[in-house]
Amino acid sequence: MAYTQSDHPSNNITGRATDVRGQVRPPSVRAVIKLVREARKNGTPLYPFSTGLNFGYGGKSPTMAGSLLVDLGALNAIRMTIDKRNGRVLPVAVIGPGVTQGALYDFLEEHHPNLTFNVTGSARATSIIGNALDRGVGYFGPRKEDLFGLAVVCGNGKLLRTGFRRLKHSPLGTSNPYGLGPILDGLFFQSNFGIVVSACFRLVPKRPKQVALSLSLRREEDLPAFIDELANCKREGLIESVTHIANRARTHATLAYGVTRYLEQECGYTPERAFGEAESVMDLIAPGEWASLGAITGTQAQVKANLAEIRKRMKGLARVRPITHQLLDTAYAVAHRLRFIPAARANAAAIAAIRPLHTLALGVPTDAAIDNLLWKFGRTDLNASQLDQSNCGLLFINPALPLDGAFVAKFIDEMKKTAARHYHDTLYITINIETPTSLVAVINLLFDRSNLEGVKRAHFCADRMLDKIHAMGLEVYRARADMMAAIVRRDPHYWATIHSLKTRLDPDGIIAPGRYDAQPAVPKAAP
Repeated sequence: MAYTQSDHPSNNITGRATDVRGQVRPPSVRAVIKLVREARKNGTPLYPFSTGLNFGYGGKSPTMAGSLLVDLGALNAIRMTIDKRNGRVLPVAVIGPGVTQGALYDFLEEHHPNLTFNVTGSARATSIIGNALDRGVGYFGPRKEDLFGLAVVCGNGKLLRTGFRRLKHSPLGTSNPYGLGPILDGLFFQSNFGIVVSACFRLVPKRPKQVALSLSLRREEDLPAFIDELANCKREGLIESVTHIANRARTHATLAYGVTRYLEQECGYTPERAFGEAESVMDLIAPGEWASLGAITGTQAQVKANLAEIRKRMKGLARVRPITHQLLDTAYAVAHRLRFIPAARANAAAIAAIRPLHTLALGVPTDAAIDNLLWKFGRTDLNASQLDQSNCGLLFINPALPLDGAFVAKFIDEMKKTAARHYHDTLYITINIETPTSLVAVINLLFDRSNLEGVKRAHFCADRMLDKIHAMGLEVYRARADMMAAIVRRDPHYWATIHSLKTRLDPDGIIAPGRYDAQPAVPKAAP
């Protein structure tokens, strides 16, 4: 089957797409089971995806050519957990892989507005299960911690339920995340052992007081001390959320569209004039090289006490700005009314850009980050779920790092030097303090996919950055589809063990061959 680059089913913003034999959309779990059993008989490799919006990691492009794409978007049911004794709603939802963070947020706002959940900065149309299984990191913590009690169609065609979900009609199935015996859930995170068709997802009761916390580092050379102090705040419970620390390039890229849109729509600017003024507005928002976003929640007294302690610790290091809906609304109303004054206009534009982003830290998903990419590549006519249809090129190189400020600063310097040697002078970097002991970095390489030479250079640069990560004794915490050969080469014995486990649950190797696994031979039909 032949496709052009633009209409290829596995077309994605990494600039690499693998030929596929077609795409199917099973309407039910029973249909998934039937599909897997038929694939075993025919030796057809299957590549399941939830919504296909795994931006920067390969999208829905399979690692093995000739795979059949399996769209799980129709499995989009949301079922709340109810305590049958008193009818009380518990903070756990059973969801399918087709449930997006936008759909779950809208559902909760309509039916259970006292509940929220751990959102990521990606599009509203991204899958919750898909992101969690690839160990994405939200604003409340690693999404891996939110998922348990999986229902999985294994490569042998059998349905497996992990934990206490194996007990039919038991109240333990959606409340106890561990079960009895070995915890099997972990086998299906970043693996190709089966197709997850539903899971329990932890929700979060909204706290009485919620404040987004913006901190701007005053001097770039203080980054190590800034990271170490934020780590202390995390360990001591002053900041319970993930702290996202972005460099200037990342922050400005995220805000640019919101600023220019305000200047065009509310001030009558031409696009050229808006673009010219946007940089000075963004300097107002994020004047330094590094800025962070997190959240403080609790009772009013708890938030007040934690904020006071954070201010004391950050004195001399960073500007501390608590942000609430009320504060933004009031400041925007005043600045917008006085927008004929340059300083007020800059503040109004800044608030218009910040408004959808600060609520991420409070559990409100937004398309703002993806809309900025579409704007940068001249496709504001597309919505966020259509990013793959633009010329945007994006590669993620995401290492796990020790939670050590000096090491992180040295590592970032090495990444910048490596990228600069390969024609990428700008890296878009976010450092995420995800737990009291762990930190991960999200590094973006941005390029134009319409420039084939530029695509090659970007991939070559990304490969050299991975080499440097390995040379420093590190590893990525999420892998792009095209990374697996280099990752397996580094530790073939480990990945051979992974593959031996796969053969127990997927004896014919039909589920996503080569994804988080050693690249196998073409699957053979079952005898």
